[in-house]
Amino acid sequence: MSSSRKMYEKVFAIFGTVMVVFYFGLALFILTTDLFDIDKALRIVISTPLFIYALYRVFTSYEKIKESFFSGDDE
Repeated sequence: MSSSRKMYEKVFAIFGTVMVVFYFGLALFILTTDLFDIDKALRIVISTPLFIYALYRVFTSYEKIKESFFSGDDE
């Protein structure tokens, strides 16, 4: 694998991890804020898929980081 491709994969693995934090933060923000005039039940309905998607992204990001940073294919 070329060096530039490996660097590209590392950058996107890190970006995926940042997005996990963003999704968890957004879900928490929607769940706990009173800035918007939204019913509590609707806030739960909106934030639950965000939490689930963030958990999915945790596992996919973990696999990408493991593959990008800790694989034995150093050329």
